[in-house]
Amino acid sequence: MSKKVFKVLSPTAILGYGFPEKSFFRGMEKSPHLIAVDAGSTDPGPYYLGAGKSFTSRQAVKRDLTIILKAAVKSSIPCIIGSAGGSGARPHIDWTEEILREIAAEESLSFRMALIYADVAKETVLDALHQGRVQPLYPAPEISADDVNQSVRIVAQMGAEPVVRALMEDCQVVLCGRCYDPVPFAAPALMKGFHPGLALHMGKILECAAIAASPGSGRDCVIGFLYDNHFELEALSDERHFTRMSTAAHTMYEKTDPYNLPGPGGSLDLTETIFESLEGGRARVSGTRFNPVFPYTVKLEGVRSAGFRTISIGGVRDPILINAIDSVLDEIRKQVMADVGGSVKILFHVYGKNGVMGMREPEKNRASHELGIVIEVIAGKQDLSDSVCAYIRSVLLHYGYTGRISTAGNLAFPYSPSDIPCGEVYEFNIYHLMAVDDPVSLFPMRVCEVPE
Repeated sequence: MSKKVFKVLSPTAILGYGFPEKSFFRGMEKSPHLIAVDAGSTDPGPYYLGAGKSFTSRQAVKRDLTIILKAAVKSSIPCIIGSAGGSGARPHIDWTEEILREIAAEESLSFRMALIYADVAKETVLDALHQGRVQPLYPAPEISADDVNQSVRIVAQMGAEPVVRALMEDCQVVLCGRCYDPVPFAAPALMKGFHPGLALHMGKILECAAIAASPGSGRDCVIGFLYDNHFELEALSDERHFTRMSTAAHTMYEKTDPYNLPGPGGSLDLTETIFESLEGGRARVSGTRFNPVFPYTVKLEGVRSAGFRTISIGGVRDPILINAIDSVLDEIRKQVMADVGGSVKILFHVYGKNGVMGMREPEKNRASHELGIVIEVIAGKQDLSDSVCAYIRSVLLHYGYTGRISTAGNLAFPYSPSDIPCGEVYEFNIYHLMAVDDPVSLFPMRVCEVPE
């Protein structure tokens, strides 16, 4: 076995999710060469990119960052944060930078920091679209210039190259905009010449922290040991351990192809990957390769405004109404649409009857003794959405369906007020690959000293 090793500490699956300090400092006792953490995901949906807000709380992010930053500065090792603020656009980087500077002032810390921006101008995407360098990621459709122009905000998912550039400029803290999830964990190892397939594969596991361990948790720490020809994973809590099964299963997490895992500039090839369980609750992985692809492509994520949302939540327990709920809701939708016109979108989410999977639900005939109904209205203005939602709620509350016995009302409301304005909402309209000539220049970098 090679003795050359690069050790990476992953505190938590998402910055702001929290982690036990005991696990973290157990990891620090192993003298890691890097602390890296992923801060973002598209999982919470398009709102946070469109609104420029974080889906994790400021208090929770500051708590996590205080522990991480103090340890990194004290140990003189890099701290790399990926997809700042959840979605990795400029407002999210600004928000996270403010927290970092606040911590530095409170804890008397000083460091050199790089901020790498992932926002892409509409003109850049339009030029690429015109040149045939934009293609959809299944199941996204082809896009037009109108789609690009309607976007509120567009980011690109950076690869390792911009982060390596920051490290080469002696930046100890690297705050990244939207980036490929394994990058914060793999970039320093790639700069040192470690195998790209193994480095990125280890990064893919570490970015979710202890979720890949057994039992899994997104709120616990793990450490990875990268060698020349394999890597090993170790949980930092006595109640968790890695196995070949947990590691292999997580490798295929959120992937449509178990052997080919694409990312910026290439893909991980798992056709010859070997997963092994080791003593002490560790796992070993070897054989993963990285296959570069040309041209180099980055994933674009863009959102546009979808209007303004209002919801109302009610419960139904009358078995007569439950048996007729589909026809009742269809009739109410038709009645309201006839009254207000086609300028609104009306949705009913019926929990207890296909509420989670909708038309894809395989258990279509399973009966429930009660239903939870979420009335959702999306309109061009908040006051119109509020008005239509209130109208639907009142119609459903007093709707006279066949066989109705009670006239006191059809819904039980858990909240007062019963209607909840949600503000502006967004939808993904760009989820595409863009071919680029230079994977570095697309992502501008600002270097600064903290404190300045």
